[in-house]
Parts: sequence; structure tokens; C-alpha cells
Amino acid sequence: MRPLRQISSLLFCALAVLWVTSGVHAETKAPRVGEFLGAKKTEYPAWFKESFLEFADDVREAARAGKRIMVMFHQDGCPYCNALVEHNLSQKDIEQQVRDHFDVVAVNMWGDRDVVSVDGQTYSEKNFASALKVQFTPTLMFFDENGGVVLRIDGYLPPQKFKLALDYVAGRKESEMTYREYLALHARPAGAGTLRTESFFAPPPYDFSGDASGQPLAVFFEQTQCPNCETLHEHVLKDSETQAVIERFRSVQLDMWSDTPVVTPAGEHTTAGAWAKALDVKYAPTIVLFDRGTEVIRSEASFKIFHTQSIFDYVASGAYQKEPSFQRYISARAEHIREQGRDVDIWR
Repeated sequence: MRPLRQISSLLFCALAVLWVTSGVHAETKAPRVGEFLGAKKTEYPAWFKESFLEFADDVREAARAGKRIMVMFHQDGCPYCNALVEHNLSQKDIEQQVRDHFDVVAVNMWGDRDVVSVDGQTYSEKNFASALKVQFTPTLMFFDENGGVVLRIDGYLPPQKFKLALDYVAGRKESEMTYREYLALHARPAGAGTLRTESFFAPPPYDFSGDASGQPLAVFFEQTQCPNCETLHEHVLKDSETQAVIERFRSVQLDMWSDTPVVTPAGEHTTAGAWAKALDVKYAPTIVLFDRGTEVIRSEASFKIFHTQSIFDYVASGAYQKEPSFQRYISARAEHIREQGRDVDIWR
């Protein structure tokens, strides 16, 4: 038998080891989850229409008042929706124009309220948004007196461009010209100028037929004297992570009004301006992403770094083939990044 003193000493050592081990485990921290930044709560104006979401009725009521319907698809925490309300609708002339000429109906793209479309079909809000292929918020749809869509805007437009859209629809200009033609008259730059280029833009000739590079294609439609193009280059394309995902593409820059020769992915010989018109490119800048010769998605409004990266990654990763909803994809991508301990700022 061991002496009592020796047994006591062994017991003390065992307890000491247990205490130290438990202390180590107690101090072990769970992996850090990155923060989610940039989401903004939005209080929508009290003058938005209290609608039963039966759009045929809404269209008729608006027409009787000499107005048109503007449907706004939104989602909780959307900073672009917040910008539309706090940057655009907060300006007195814009608010007054909207109130004078439109009944605004808000639809939550993830909501469960019943919606009855103009043609009488019933959906939930989220299924209605899916049926209309709403990929960005805000998405605005303007309806005429017969329930036809006059104009659709996917994403946020800054006040000046938003005002042009209001002028076009409120002025019923669609009977005179397309919206692209309207913008050509009112937003196309006058005089000479040069586009701001990037090292990753492929040089001419611009032959996109046959998908010879084996890479997806990114076409940057821009124009001279374009403040939003400058913002894209100065703040978004300078980011190293953005450049890394863009490098997975064959990227080209085209003046959306030019006669630069182009061979489209479908093999058509045309010009940059004619191709932009055929694609209904209305705004500068617009980035159109193709894979295997087919357009997958485009950015035609104002986007920040995270959204731009996500659009490119959505195509480059092939995620669009399994997940048709860009919003679901971008939410999953944000969570994956946060699980790695990195912050996600959707408004940077």
C-alpha cells in the first residue's frame, strides 16, 4: 500500500491537472462570426397607397384620378430602398411629382399577403415577385391605364436619373418614343470625351462569338461625361477583391452610343451602340454578364462593392444554375463570409 501522504499528493496533482484543463476549455472561445453591416430600416411614407393588392382595381382607381400605378418591390433592411425614400422622395419636387402623378403601392418581395395581378391571377407577395423575376430591391414597375407595364427599373437610381424616369412615365412619353430614346435625348453626353479604362478590359477586336476564351463574359456599357461611371471605377473597381472576381471573366468596355464593331455571342456583326439598343441598355454604366453566350444577369443601377462582387460571383461560380433567386444567393453568400469571421458591409 502507498503511504497516505503519497496518495494525497497524487490526488492533489490530478485535481490540479483537471482544474488547469477545465480552465483551458473555459477560456476557449467560439469562432468569431463576422458582423453584418449596412442594413437600414426604412419608414415608408404615409402617403403610399393603402392597397388591397388587387392591381386591376388599383389601376382603375388611379386612372380615374388621372394617375398611374407605381409598384415598389422592397425587403427589410434594404439600404437601396432606404436611399430611394430618404435621398429621392425626401426632395420636395420629386415627392410632389410622385404624389401628383402616381399611386405608389409597396410589395414585400418576401411577404405572404395575397396579390391579385392585373390579369386576375392570385399569388403571395413572394411568389408574385418570383413570377416577375424580381432580383433587386427596390424594383419599380410603372403601369399605364390599361394595366400594361410602361417602365421597369431594377435597382436604385440616384435622384437625377429617377426624375427622368418619372418625367417619362408621368408625361406619357411611351407613345412617342422608347425610354432609351428618351434618355438619349436627355441624358446622352454632348461633345467629345474618353472612357475611363481598366487594365483588365480586353482590347479589340470585340468578337464574342463561339465563347473561344472559355470564360464567362462581362460587358461594361459606359459613356463619356458619366459621374456614375466615375464612381464605379473610383470606388468599386479599385477594390482588390472585386478585381479578383472580375479576373474570372473576359471583361470588355464599350461606349453604349458608339459605332465600334462588335460580334455578339450569337455571331451577329453589329456595333456597340446597336447591340446596346438591342439589349435595351438604358443606363450608363450597365454591366451585362453572359455565360455560354447567354445573358445571366445585369447591373443597371447603383451598386456598392459587395453587390457588385456578388453579381460576378453568382455567374462565375455557376450558382445561377442552381439558385434562380439572386437575393437568396446573396444572402447565403453573406452568411458564408460571416461564418469565416469576416464582416460583410452591404453599403460600402
